[in-house]
Amino acid sequence: MTKITSRDNSLLRHARTVRDGKTSESIFMEGLRLCEEALRSNLVIDAVIYSEEIVKKDRAVSLIRDLEKAAAKSVMVSEKLLASISYTKTPQGIVVLAARPVLSENDFGRRQTTRPLLVILHGINNPVNLGAILRTAEAAGATGVLTTVGTTDPFSAKSLRGAMGAAFRVPVWADVDYERAIDWCRKRSIQTICADLGATKNHTDLNWTGPTALIVGSESRGLSASEIALADQAVKIPMKGSTESLNAAVAAGILLYEAARQRWM
Repeated sequence: MTKITSRDNSLLRHARTVRDGKTSESIFMEGLRLCEEALRSNLVIDAVIYSEEIVKKDRAVSLIRDLEKAAAKSVMVSEKLLASISYTKTPQGIVVLAARPVLSENDFGRRQTTRPLLVILHGINNPVNLGAILRTAEAAGATGVLTTVGTTDPFSAKSLRGAMGAAFRVPVWADVDYERAIDWCRKRSIQTICADLGATKNHTDLNWTGPTALIVGSESRGLSASEIALADQAVKIPMKGSTESLNAAVAAGILLYEAARQRWM
């Protein structure tokens, strides 16, 4: 363990670069729970940075000891210096930098079951929403998530915080072209289902028990007519009142739990 006292230390500068998404090679995790998940998921840990105060907590001492064994670098800083790299208003005392998990098409395919439940995230631009969808996907039994080109980074600091470790446990194939994702599913006889306000079927009318991929579109514009046309099925979620649409994460949760209800509830 080394103690850092300068805000301009090279490791702290690097941590801010990773935090702000200015490098594609590393990911930034903050807080005891998420750092525990990083260790449990066997990520390649580059550095652990922790405050002088957090070592006073019993739960933190054991975790820091294990992280120091796994990390290439381990440093202690003051609360003020930790705040200089934190992205939360209330720093949580510990930050881990790790190598970004990268899953190839082949590896993603090998990790699928004979009856997959996938989620295709297309144009999602809010990292908090994306993290929430990942977390819900895991809870509903999804076997994998694909994010398309232009979708927010599933391994950004905010997405990881929202997913609470789900991004490490659910296979994620990132930066896939939308048409390629649809074609990948079609070649494997995986039905693709999207939500469309103009659909004639309710989400409960479909059979979700077979190999299925749910397509979730952008929060602001949803899916275009041509993107909807590429899907095998379109469904709507019944709504009362004058509400025009649901939050993307909420809609994804409703649809995924209908699939879960039919599959195993």
